[in-house]
This record gives sequence, structure tokens and C-alpha cells, in this order.
Amino acid sequence: MNAAILACAPSGTSWDGINWAGAQRRVRGLQARIVKAVQDGGHNKAKALQWLLTHSFSGKALAVKRVSENKGKNTPGVDKVTWNTPGAKICA
Repeated sequence: MNAAILACAPSGTSWDGINWAGAQRRVRGLQARIVKAVQDGGHNKAKALQWLLTHSFSGKALAVKRVSENKGKNTPGVDKVTWNTPGAKICA
């Protein structure tokens, strides 16, 4: 499979149509579960939850939002690409 196809959001999803409060709630919930697993000594559980967080649509969408809406948003990264349009952000 093509990596660009895997990186895009599910079909029918638009950048402006993302429920940001729900995405934030899901990410915070996973982060809380990671903290609890580490505190309880469940490092394998924490590792599994970290994988889930980094591969979830909510986690990826919030990461792209954070990078593309901060002060340095017009500075390209190592790939020399900036995400200025909603279409570019959704397929980031």
C-alpha cells in the first residue's frame, strides 16, 4: 500500500468537520490510562496504550492541529512541506 493513502483520514472526513472536543477527550483518556498503567507497573500495557495513542486518528489529528496552528506554522519541516490548507492537514 501507498504510505500517502495510509496517512489520510477516513473517507468523508473534513478538517472542519472533526469533533475537536471529542478528539481531545479520547486523547486525554488514553493519556490518563498510560499514566495509570505506568504507576501500577504495567509497562507492557503502557507500551500498548502508547501505540494505540500514536496510531489513533484523534491523536494524529490533534498533533497536526498543534503543529499547523502554532507560531511557527509557516516554517517547513524536514520534508520541506507546510500544511496551510484544510486538505493538506487532513492528509498529513
